[in-house]
Amino acid sequence: MLRSLLIGLVAGQRGITPLAVLATATRRGEVAAELPLQTLMVNPVIAAGTAAFAAAEMAGDKMKTAPDRTVPIGLAVRGVTAAYAGAALAPRDRRVAGAGIAVIAAIVSAYPGLALRKWAMKRYGQTATGFVEDAIVFGSGLAIANPKLVSALTRRE
Repeated sequence: MLRSLLIGLVAGQRGITPLAVLATATRRGEVAAELPLQTLMVNPVIAAGTAAFAAAEMAGDKMKTAPDRTVPIGLAVRGVTAAYAGAALAPRDRRVAGAGIAVIAAIVSAYPGLALRKWAMKRYGQTATGFVEDAIVFGSGLAIANPKLVSALTRRE
């Protein structure tokens, strides 16, 4: 259930990233493709599409006209993607709880995440803070959904 909570924290900052890292985990076999539509993530085109949407969200975040993550549609997207990823990362018999935990974590963490980003933007600017946030969020999401990938990379060093 810890992975469900953590992926919810990721979703609170970037709404599409949970799907992209889940697609990677599904393609690598680290997460079984058992949820509805999850078998589509094994397809390289679909997996690339999730990555492209996540990258587009990250690029859009750097624009001055980007809405806050706490606008209703932003929270809705975060809730949906957190629920799906949280369920996929939970044990089979605890998927509903995993989805719920992830949704709560996403919605709650969006607010302090936004406050921290706004504070950092005053000092370092929108683009620089966005890139740092992207790196933290994407790296964390990848590690949460793909622990074997991370352990393989750390063993090489």
